[in-house]
Amino acid sequence: MSSSPEGQSLSIKKAAEIVGEAISQVQRVIVGQQHMVEQLMVGLLAKGHILLEGVPGTAKTLAVRTFSTVVGGSFARVQFTPDLVPSDIVGTRVYQASKETFDIELGPVFTNFVLADEINRAPAKVQSAMLELMAEKQVSIAGQTYPMAKPFIVIATQNPVESEGVYPLPEAQRDRFLLKVDVPYPQGNEEFEILRRMSVTPPTPSAVLNPELTVQLQDMTSNIFVHNLVAEYIVRLVLATRNPLEFDLPDLAKIIQIGNSSRATLGLTAASRAVALINGRDYVLPSDVQAIARDVMAHRLVLSFDAIADNISPLQVVDRILAKVPAPTPVWNKTQGGAPQKGPQQQARVPRPQAAPVPVNQPLPAPPRTPMPPGAQPGQGQFRS
Repeated sequence: MSSSPEGQSLSIKKAAEIVGEAISQVQRVIVGQQHMVEQLMVGLLAKGHILLEGVPGTAKTLAVRTFSTVVGGSFARVQFTPDLVPSDIVGTRVYQASKETFDIELGPVFTNFVLADEINRAPAKVQSAMLELMAEKQVSIAGQTYPMAKPFIVIATQNPVESEGVYPLPEAQRDRFLLKVDVPYPQGNEEFEILRRMSVTPPTPSAVLNPELTVQLQDMTSNIFVHNLVAEYIVRLVLATRNPLEFDLPDLAKIIQIGNSSRATLGLTAASRAVALINGRDYVLPSDVQAIARDVMAHRLVLSFDAIADNISPLQVVDRILAKVPAPTPVWNKTQGGAPQKGPQQQARVPRPQAAPVPVNQPLPAPPRTPMPPGAQPGQGQFRS
């Protein structure tokens, strides 16, 4: 399963099976944290970088190392420290006395997977060097440009509880992360399973993908169909962060200081396509957008001082927008005996809960998902605004 026949394209069903097997291999080592593991795969398929935030000891580094083993390709870990300089990560010119010339010594980031451990410990110079690396996927050294390998993603971790020796990530760099995933503590039964599994010889994952197959899966993800009404829904979600009053959200006007950029629109589309592929579909549903919106949009918001003082989180703001902005309605064709019919249509409406003011210190429930009605066949539906 680590390679596909040369010259033969994968079907959506086969691609979903391969991706599912890769996720299962990671979960052989990582107990719980299913959301984090799935978002790692979403980021890989969508060609986006990922920021993992959690307290120490929640298997962030282990998850990234295991994920790189399963996906295949090269891997490098860079431990960010306050005394780090840009040449330590991207490379520099080295004088060769025997040749009396300068040679370019490339840094450790020239690999498929870069684990930027504790990225918020690096000073501003290093953060600036990461901008070109993440946005353009290339590095400029001594007037020459060196492209990164394919596939290439940066998976960064940061510790939210420490304040000494920590440099907050600038908004420009946070915006370049496709996803920001919060990594919580494991549950009680998961803690027991960690003790049982990791106190002896830990399991080892098997490689499922390779760089060539990964690039093929990324290309398939880019071709997932997005209906115009779903694309319009994505745009309205992003515009609601910029002009809340136009979307009947007056309570958010004083909470949001800076809304989402156009990277959020592109990120929502790419990540929703990845979710659709993981679920074995060649089209995006509104529920795919809702499932990924919190991890794509929340870290791009800049809240006002009053919102921070009232302990309002960006996740609560995104939940409020998802509850208020209506999603398009999937309409599925009726089927009889497994064969689609031309005739009356059966529609499954997305529940639209009444929007309430943003609660303080109380997270809102996750947005409802859109189930496929019984008897409906994938691809046999349309959307109604």
